[in-house]
Amino acid sequence: MPRTGRLFEIIQILRTAAAPVRAEDLAETLEVSKRTIYRDIAALQAMRTPVEGEAGIGYMLRKGYDLPPLNFDEEELEALHVGLAMLMRTGDGALQKAAARVSHKIKDVHATADWLQVAPWGAPLDDPEQGCVSKALLRQAVRESRKLQLTYLSPESGESCRTLRPLALIYHIDCTMLAAWCELRGGFRHFRTDRMLAADMLEDGFAPEAGALRKLWMEQEGWDFAFAP
Repeated sequence: MPRTGRLFEIIQILRTAAAPVRAEDLAETLEVSKRTIYRDIAALQAMRTPVEGEAGIGYMLRKGYDLPPLNFDEEELEALHVGLAMLMRTGDGALQKAAARVSHKIKDVHATADWLQVAPWGAPLDDPEQGCVSKALLRQAVRESRKLQLTYLSPESGESCRTLRPLALIYHIDCTMLAAWCELRGGFRHFRTDRMLAADMLEDGFAPEAGALRKLWMEQEGWDFAFAP
C-alpha cells in the first residue's frame, strides 16, 4: 500500500477506535512493521494531524477531527455494496481486505444495504503460505510494468519457466487469469493463477512499451469492456 493511502488508513482506524490503538495492532492490520507505523505517526503529527499517544501505550485521534463525508445516492450505495461483495469471488485476499476497509468507511456515514446479498463462491482464495502465487504480487507487476519470472504447470505441456510482461488480470467467476506477453513463446498468453507454481517479480521493467502491448492484446483478443473505471 502506498504511504499516502496508509496514512489515510491510520486516520480512519484511529477515528473509529473506542480506545487507544497500539502500534503493533496498526502494523498487523496494515501489514507493515512497527517501525513503519512509528514513522507514519510522526509524519501525521508533523502535518498537524491531532494524533495523541506514544509508543508502548497506544494512539488515538483527538475528538473533533474528521474527514469529509462520502455522499452517494441510494442506487450508488447499492452498486458499491454489490460490487464490494463480489470481490469475495475473486480469490484475491488483498483486494478482499481493501473491500472490507472501504465498506467500513461507507458504513461510518451511510446506512448499510444488508438486504442485498452476493454469494461468495468463486475463485479459490490465494494463500501464499500454502505455496500459491499471491494475486497482489501479480497486480503490482502489472501496475508497475515489471517483468515476472513464472513457473507454470500446463495440462498440455507440463511444467515450464517463463519470463512474462504482465498486462492485465482478468477475474472470471471460477478462476483468475493473467494476460501477458510471453518471451518464451513470443506472443500473448493467458495463465491461470491456480496453475502457477511460483512467481518472482524482476527488476527489469517494460514501461515504455506497456501501453502499446496492452492495446495490441485488447485488439487481438477482441475485448470490449462494458465498464472500465
